[in-house]
Amino acid sequence: MNAHPEQPSPKTTSYVFPEPLREGVILARPNRFIMDVALDGKTVRCHCPVVTRIGNLDLTGRPCLVSDSHNPQRKLPCTVEAFSLDRPDAPQKHWIGMNQTASNRYVEHFLKQGTFSAITGPVSQVQREVKLGDSRLDFLINDQLYLEVKTPMVQIQTDIPAYVPRLPEKPFSSTDRVLRHLRELAASLEDHDRAVILYCLYYENFGFRYYHGTTYEKVMETVQACHDAGVELWQADFTMTPKDISLTRYHPLEEW
Repeated sequence: MNAHPEQPSPKTTSYVFPEPLREGVILARPNRFIMDVALDGKTVRCHCPVVTRIGNLDLTGRPCLVSDSHNPQRKLPCTVEAFSLDRPDAPQKHWIGMNQTASNRYVEHFLKQGTFSAITGPVSQVQREVKLGDSRLDFLINDQLYLEVKTPMVQIQTDIPAYVPRLPEKPFSSTDRVLRHLRELAASLEDHDRAVILYCLYYENFGFRYYHGTTYEKVMETVQACHDAGVELWQADFTMTPKDISLTRYHPLEEW
């Protein structure tokens, strides 16, 4: 980890959920889109916002935090937002945020506060979902900085307690989409001043590293080439509670 991580300004406010998340316990994950959760004395079928494996872990019996959209039109109104590696009866739990889709919403909140000033400088304009090549990248800031947000979940980069079961390893191939974004970000430097990938981890961790999957060498080759071309790699660490999300620190990646 960078020896001098950037700290948010004392004026920074956290991202506050519309209502506090409710605590439950994960009972099962029938498929990659669904989790069954014991919630308020009932079994509730919830949306799972991570379509990959989650740290190669069996999360059955793990505490979780659930949001409710209160939208009866949704097939699954509730979403599992986080889980904990602590035991269900632990009085104070450490949460691991897992909503990859919502990550852009959190980052936008802090961008507009100027919290990422070491990356962006003063922010006057934030555009979302900007077309670049065959992709849509997450942010264009001040019309000169492309910023792509990644929330890696295939590998949980913290200590895993012995009582949490592991799933059998299986081949994992990083998606072509990730590599395409890297290449297009590098190409964007012909017309824009800077391009950044921000890896967001919503838990205490020992530092982001790329997953050693079946395409690891190919990924490393692409990442190194894009970094050499000028794409900046940063990590942001957040703390999640049932009420809010706060930015703890962020820093450029020195190893990956």
